[in-house]
Amino acid sequence: MPARIRFGLFLLLCAAVASPQTHSGKKHLLAIGASKGFQHDSISHAMATYERLGRESGLWDTFIRTDTQLLTKKKLGNNAKNLDYFDAVYFYTTGELDMDEEQKAALLSFVRDEGKGFIGGHSAADTFYQWHEYGDMIGAYFDLHPWHKLVRVNVEDRAFPATRHLPAQIEVTDEIYQFKEPYSREHVRVLMSIDPSSVDLNAKMVHRTDRDFALVWVKRYGKGRVFFNALGHEDQIYDRPDMQKLMLESVKWVMGLSEGDSTPRPRTD
Repeated sequence: MPARIRFGLFLLLCAAVASPQTHSGKKHLLAIGASKGFQHDSISHAMATYERLGRESGLWDTFIRTDTQLLTKKKLGNNAKNLDYFDAVYFYTTGELDMDEEQKAALLSFVRDEGKGFIGGHSAADTFYQWHEYGDMIGAYFDLHPWHKLVRVNVEDRAFPATRHLPAQIEVTDEIYQFKEPYSREHVRVLMSIDPSSVDLNAKMVHRTDRDFALVWVKRYGKGRVFFNALGHEDQIYDRPDMQKLMLESVKWVMGLSEGDSTPRPRTD
């Protein structure tokens, strides 16, 4: 083999070794744990669980952040990724986060126009009360938590990928949220809700008179997919195999790796 050919092959080999693979075939999840309100101790465990589920399944890599810097379409230096790199965003957040108008528009467009995914965990609905477009995207705002106890949960949709492994009813011990506008079953498909017979409807802070206490729902937002799961105040939620399966399937669905009907529908009880 001529020397110049050997030298050319050597250069190609060096380039292959020096250049990391930029396309592993995996999806990319940006997990944001940022608190500007109540501080949840379970944020770290929640984000670590999503990271582990992605790694063990081989389906996605998780980038864990406690700031909102990457929620932008602007080009960032120092090897920082922006939203163009990601396939879905997970929020476990509270309060009015540090995002400027460009970042807010970028996040909405990421889901609505580009068809990407958004997952809201527990207090993601206790976030951005002053940014109403965010409320429209996620589907509801937090309206206090009347109960923190063992409750029964009705699995309303046992055909959806994230809940088809569950029986018709399960029990969980957690902090239980109720929700206010823009929550409406005309705009979301509820997958799981509280069995109202398992809670005290006369308890302090109960505001809903329709006995509709949704916990998990899905919706389409423009071209994109939104999954909200109100459970997860306590660490033990993330250790339950049935909840880990729900989380795994929620990421797959918002990333377009599985299909499930998100058409809104009324209560059946």
